[in-house]
Amino acid sequence: MRIFVGNLSFNTSDNELADAFAPFGEVTSAQVVTDRETNRSRGFGFVDMPDDSAAQAAIAGLNGAELQGRALNVNEAKPREDRGSSNRW
Repeated sequence: MRIFVGNLSFNTSDNELADAFAPFGEVTSAQVVTDRETNRSRGFGFVDMPDDSAAQAAIAGLNGAELQGRALNVNEAKPREDRGSSNRW
């Protein structure tokens, strides 16, 4: 299951994000999303966990929990919406 994690500190690394979820089960990937131009964190990320029940436990256990002074917003990731063509004219 892919999990969205919002309200991350701009200092949170991929490894720190994975470490926060590890007590709930296996983490196959954890990525803090960064700005393409500045390479600075955008304040959110995604975690992938292969076991859905462990992922649900992580969502329940970490939503609202504090990480590096920030209350996390954790929920199941929704499929990315098609934003259409970037050429709108």
